[in-house]
This record gives sequence, C-alpha cells and structure tokens, in this order.
Amino acid sequence: MAVQAPEAAPPPRAPAVRPRRKLTGYWLILPGALWLGLFFVVPFYSLLATSLYDPNGSVLGGYDMTYHFANFVDAIKDYWEPLLRSLGYAGIATLICLVLGYLLAYAIAFKGGRWRTLLLVLVIAPFFTSFLLRTLSWKLILADDGFVVDALQSVHILGADDRLLATPVAVIAGLTYNFLPFMVLPLYASLEKIDGRLIEAAGDLYASPVRAFFKVTWPLSLPGVVAGTLLTFIPAAGDYVNAQLLGNPNTRMAGNVIQDLFTKTSDYAAAGALSVILMLIIVGMVMAYVRTAGTEDLV
Repeated sequence: MAVQAPEAAPPPRAPAVRPRRKLTGYWLILPGALWLGLFFVVPFYSLLATSLYDPNGSVLGGYDMTYHFANFVDAIKDYWEPLLRSLGYAGIATLICLVLGYLLAYAIAFKGGRWRTLLLVLVIAPFFTSFLLRTLSWKLILADDGFVVDALQSVHILGADDRLLATPVAVIAGLTYNFLPFMVLPLYASLEKIDGRLIEAAGDLYASPVRAFFKVTWPLSLPGVVAGTLLTFIPAAGDYVNAQLLGNPNTRMAGNVIQDLFTKTSDYAAAGALSVILMLIIVGMVMAYVRTAGTEDLV
C-alpha cells in the first residue's frame, strides 16, 4: 500500500501593509513639494509667461500676451556676448575652484588629523559674513594702490600702468573666492569616505603615488567632483554682483543685463526671455556634463 507524502505547508503570508503606512512617504515629501511649487514652479511659470509678452502691444498699461517667441531670438541677437561671457567666466572660475578645492579637501581629509573640524570651520567661515562685504573686500585687495598690484609691479608681472581692478581677472577672482566653499565641502565628503587601505593596496601592487591617485583616489572622488562643479558653476553663471563691483562695462555678465532690463529699462519681455535662455543653457550643459561623467545616479 503506497504511503501518501505529506502536503507541503503553505508559504507564510506577507504581513498586510496598512494604507496609512503607504501614505507616510507622500506626507513626508508634501512640505518640500509645496515649497518647491510655490517658490520655483509658480515663479518660473510667471517668468516664462513674461518672456512671451509682446513688448510692442500693451493692455491696460501692461503687456499683451501673444506668445511672442521672437523675444528669444532678439535676446540672443542683442545679448549673446554677455551670455557667452557668463559661461566663460563661470567655467574658468569652476576650474580654478576645482584645482584649489581638491588640494584643500585632500589635505583636510588625509592630513588634517585632529584639526579637521577646525579646518572645515575655516572653510565655511566666509559664509558668516555678507556676500556683498566679501566682494567689496576684493575692491580693496585689488585696488590700484593696493599691496597686490604693488607686489606684481615690483616683479614686473604688471606694467606701471596696468591694473587688476575692473578687469576680467578681478571678476573671475571674485567668483572663485565666493564659490570656493561650494567646491571644497562636496569634495571633502567624497574623499573622507575613501578607505585608506585601498590606496595602500595600490602601493603594495607597485603603483606609484601618482598612478595610485588616478586609479584609486580620483575615481572614488568623482561624486564630489560632479557635485562640487555643479554647485559652483550654476550660481557663478547667474551671478551679477562680482561683475558689477569688480568689473567694468566690458565685463558685464548676463545677470547684469537681466537686472538692468528689469529695474532700469523695464523691458520685462527681454529680461524674461534672456533669463529663460540662460536657464535652459545651464540645464542643457548640466545634463550633458552629468551624462558624460557617467554619474546620472549621483545627482
């Protein structure tokens, strides 16, 4: 007589997920979503609508909404130089910040020891003062009768009639100084997480310090490099304070033009169009940069 095998026990049921728990995540992101919608989506829609006004037609003393896309063509045609200048100055300042910031973050992460906290405080210490005051201080540093110009003239790097203030050099120096902490902090966060044993292992495999850096340290710090360059380039491209205080009419950036169009000439359509163009250019460059760096999942 055949003996029947015992029936397999049914698999345990997964615990039922309460509907209230499912909604917890949505409730947590609701404040941030409301803030983003109120202070970004709504203003951006208003800016986009302003860029499409017809500057020639008015309704009740205002502008006529006719989806005037020619504003974008006119903005590029009239203000392409400040646009390119903004991207160029921001790019140069970002590269300088990357070199200086990487060296500083590397020193703090690997050589700081018990002084790490103090060094990080010194990095962010400029944030304790006004952005305007920090920029104005560069007017004193780079003044024609200041010690920097005197020192450079004494070693014949600058001529007797040369100057630094009101030049592209001064604008880029101001951008570099003001946005350097935005580069250092993400770089430090990435470098500090690197396991030192990986670098030691590279040395055990007969890699020189330079080769170990480019094969181990640099790849592992790329998330900080990407985050730092984005945090530096984006605000630098839209900045107008440094060009206003440290530059001259020939170093005006897109932010200066937008400010004048809004506040002085009241050409809201051109100002809105130029603002949208600058934003789209920056977004396009950021997306291309992130895709090229291969770190889409990091930002």
